[in-house]
Amino acid sequence: MNPRRKSRLYLAIVVLIGVALTATLMLYALRSNIDLFYTPSEILLGKGENHEKPEVGQRLRIGGMVMPGSVKRDQKTLQVSFKVYDARGAIDVTYTGILPDLFREGQGVVAQGVLGEGNVVNAREVLAKHDEKYTPPEVADAMKENHKGPASTYAAPQNEGAKS
Repeated sequence: MNPRRKSRLYLAIVVLIGVALTATLMLYALRSNIDLFYTPSEILLGKGENHEKPEVGQRLRIGGMVMPGSVKRDQKTLQVSFKVYDARGAIDVTYTGILPDLFREGQGVVAQGVLGEGNVVNAREVLAKHDEKYTPPEVADAMKENHKGPASTYAAPQNEGAKS
């Protein structure tokens, strides 16, 4: 092989390795910024055909209805805890900060945060649902499927395996 072809081959190999390394690092960085949407039942029972459950420490968004009677506010701080429910379960959410004006019991919410131990979502942002026309399609479909009755009919299966 002549020296000119040899140097071009080495240059092509170095460029390909550089492109592959750049793509790998970009995908790795983007992976940590993805927040997947879950309903309470998907957190408890798993999502999709494989019933994949989110891991503790995973960033996620949870959407559902605020369970009536579940909102508890700390009088000394801005910490609020409440339950988000759907047809097959309820998940505890904790949030420190000022809640949106439209937040109330029986209202649809989306909380974005990190899943903690015991299926508790530590939210860093809470969004209150105010109008159907602004709801993303996957959220609207999940809400239609999962919210067909009053909150009192929904059980909270997360307590079955919880430690007392």
